[in-house]
Amino acid sequence: MVESQTVARLILEDGSVFYGVSFGYPQSTAGEIVFNTGMTGYPEALTDPSYFGQILVLTFPLIGNYGMPPTETEQDLFKWYEAPKGMISALVVDDYSLDYSHWQAKTSLAQWLYNQKIPAISGIDTRALTRRIREKGVMLAKLVIGDQEIDFYDPNQENLVQKVSIEKPQLMGRGKTRITLVDCGCKHSIMEELLQRDVQILRVPWNYPVEEEKTDGVLLSSGPGDPALCVETIEHTQKVLTKGVPTFGICLGHQIMALAIGAKTYKMKYGHRGQNQPVINCQTNRAYITSQNHGYAVDQSTIPEDWQPFFTNLNDQTSEGLIHHSGRFMSTQFHPEASPGPTDTRFLFDQFMEIIKS
Repeated sequence: MVESQTVARLILEDGSVFYGVSFGYPQSTAGEIVFNTGMTGYPEALTDPSYFGQILVLTFPLIGNYGMPPTETEQDLFKWYEAPKGMISALVVDDYSLDYSHWQAKTSLAQWLYNQKIPAISGIDTRALTRRIREKGVMLAKLVIGDQEIDFYDPNQENLVQKVSIEKPQLMGRGKTRITLVDCGCKHSIMEELLQRDVQILRVPWNYPVEEEKTDGVLLSSGPGDPALCVETIEHTQKVLTKGVPTFGICLGHQIMALAIGAKTYKMKYGHRGQNQPVINCQTNRAYITSQNHGYAVDQSTIPEDWQPFFTNLNDQTSEGLIHHSGRFMSTQFHPEASPGPTDTRFLFDQFMEIIKS
């Protein structure tokens, strides 16, 4: 039986120690600790490449009660997951449900984590832990299983995008419109949204010379880590924008686009990770509830004069999107594909298609 009773310790960079029980893969690990406020959607979160290198805290107290879905694929994309494998470094929960019940469930969360070699700890006061992260900011942490000691590790010192991007180009779909998708750690649901709109996708690695491709549009995907380390992606994006190719940036893609036009990015205190972030469209003054997962943000005061804010966060006034005065280039910090989360902003994929066809 996977569920063990091995004592585990979650040790934070500030010296705090939380004791609990191991229920995933029995191996110590380290990374940056962050929290997600979503009430559901843990299968999608655990496989989101944007969490690569991070120890994920789920603030909702009961986790695992609906198990894990099957690994079904369609057009080489997973239907219920965001990547072919787990992406987080470790999982932290309050109450892990040993029993699960869902018509679609194929395995328990503990068994899935074990198969993916992802350690996990339960019995943690995630409310107290989250308050500490909110007060002091995200920090390094390590999950020590038994007596397997390990050093702290800072994933933000590395180019994480290089570790989660595909290695060679991949062609998907048979539509008449061709979109080149720069894979910086793209969620499968983003590609699914595009394929539903009768397009052909050329999915390329993070450092691919996309400006050399004959394409109708370019999508810069979401992904993990510090956007400033994606130097090659930024350089290729500059060339794409110079050529006037319609371009849409999502999450990390939003930050890369900002850096490509000369704006600056910065690391947030604890980021936005959840499914209830309110944003306002600066053009229409309409508000939307969005799904988000990011620890870096764009400094709106540094954007050039021919660009303007597209969306703004209603909680902290941070940048949630940019749009060029021509209307040919746009970006969003949030996830319009949701998965999980509200689907309020899926219309942005249709808007991107309209820009391409105009």
